[in-house]
Amino acid sequence: MMGTVSLLFHDVYAKDPRESGFASDAADRYKLSVEVFDAHLDAIAGVGDVPFLITVDDGGVSYYTTVADRLEARGWRGYCFVSTNQIGTRGFLDAAQIRELDRRGHIIGSHSASHPTRFSACSPEQMREEWTISRQVLEDIVGHDVTLASVPGGYYSRAVARSARDAGLQLLFNSEPVTSLKSEGGCTVTGRFTIRRGDPPAMSRRLLLPSPWARWGAWTAWNAKGLVKPILGPAYMRVADLVAGHE
Repeated sequence: MMGTVSLLFHDVYAKDPRESGFASDAADRYKLSVEVFDAHLDAIAGVGDVPFLITVDDGGVSYYTTVADRLEARGWRGYCFVSTNQIGTRGFLDAAQIRELDRRGHIIGSHSASHPTRFSACSPEQMREEWTISRQVLEDIVGHDVTLASVPGGYYSRAVARSARDAGLQLLFNSEPVTSLKSEGGCTVTGRFTIRRGDPPAMSRRLLLPSPWARWGAWTAWNAKGLVKPILGPAYMRVADLVAGHE
């Protein structure tokens, strides 16, 4: 897995971004239309024999209705990270769909239970409870161990990794745009490259190419954002939404 580029997607929609997943302006910034998602997959397929992972956060129903079939048509499988408090609610996967996706070879992982807005600001006890509850719910559904997770909202810290380890998780995906693996707090942590609304399909292709420049640019932008997040705190998402509204 070392050196593998992990791409982070969210929901895919036919007509309205609110069809799948969380319904908010912040969430919509990460959702792609079916046509754009297909174009990203075409771009990825055009790179050739390069190791990559497709990961999808939140557990929106579009993973079952749209994403899985498109990945399987290319012989691929994805990583589906589920916010378990949302299971069976409007716009989200239900238990039967999660069970079927697991049977079809997609990797089911935790995306916490309640998807806290700022996960790393939770107490260690709260973080551990989020992972533990989510993991148990998913294991009851799929009938086997669930040892992978992704961090909600990109709010990661070493305490987050320690809480994941304490909850029995072994591999944790965050949103840092890197391909390296590291061990923090006894948990293996790896990064991902986020695909957002407005990102051209060529970006997915560039991120997979041997040239590091696209990945370097993503890492620079991510670190700049990391300086702003702690300053703005809860206001960060409101400011991001305002900026997105002027794109």
